[in-house]
Amino acid sequence: MSFPRARTAVAAALLVAGATALAGPAQAAGGHRALSHFDNGSFETPKAPANAFTNLGSGQAIGPWTVTAGNVDLIGAGFWQAAEGDQSLDLNGGTAGAVAQSFTTVPGTTYSVTYALAGNPASGPALKTGRVLIDGQNFQDFSFDVTGRSMAAMGYVGRQFSFVAQSGSTTLSFASTVPGAYGPVIDNVQVKECKPCCG
Repeated sequence: MSFPRARTAVAAALLVAGATALAGPAQAAGGHRALSHFDNGSFETPKAPANAFTNLGSGQAIGPWTVTAGNVDLIGAGFWQAAEGDQSLDLNGGTAGAVAQSFTTVPGTTYSVTYALAGNPASGPALKTGRVLIDGQNFQDFSFDVTGRSMAAMGYVGRQFSFVAQSGSTTLSFASTVPGAYGPVIDNVQVKECKPCCG
C-alpha cells in the first residue's frame, strides 16, 4: 500500500522526533541526568510558600537540582532577603544538607562558577561553613559570619572559582559542613564558559 508523499514526510518527521525524545539527556556520573545547560541557579522553581519555606530531604528535587545528603530548606519569597529573584536555599534543614546539579560540558574547556553566599541569621553557630564540589572533588571551602546580619539584611557576598571540564557532563554540588539547622545560604549560582580573561 502506498502513502501520499506528504503523509510519508510527516511519518518520517515523527519517527525522527520520537528517536530524539527517547535519546534524552546524557547520564552523568553519580546517576544524575545532565541538562544541556546549567539552570535554576537562583532556586526560583518550584515555588516555596511566601514568607515560609519548604523542607526537602535526600533524593528530592529542586527543579534540576537534587538533594544528595541530609535536608535543605527552599526559602520562599518574603521570608528573608534573596540575593537575586525571590527565593534562596538554606543548606541546612534540620541537618546539614547538600544539593547537586549535572549539566553538559565540553572536555578541556574552562568554566567559571559564581554564587552569592550568606547564612541563616536566626540561630546556630555564627560561622556558617560549607564546600563546593565538582564531580565529587572539593573545589572551594566557604564560610560566612552572620554576626550583625538579619533576615532583612543578609549581607550576601560573591564567591567565584573556575574548573576545567573532564568529560561531557559535570556535576556541581554545594554541601554544608555545619551540624544541625541554620546553615549557609546560597543564591544566584551561575556557570559560564570561561573566556581568556577568566582567573
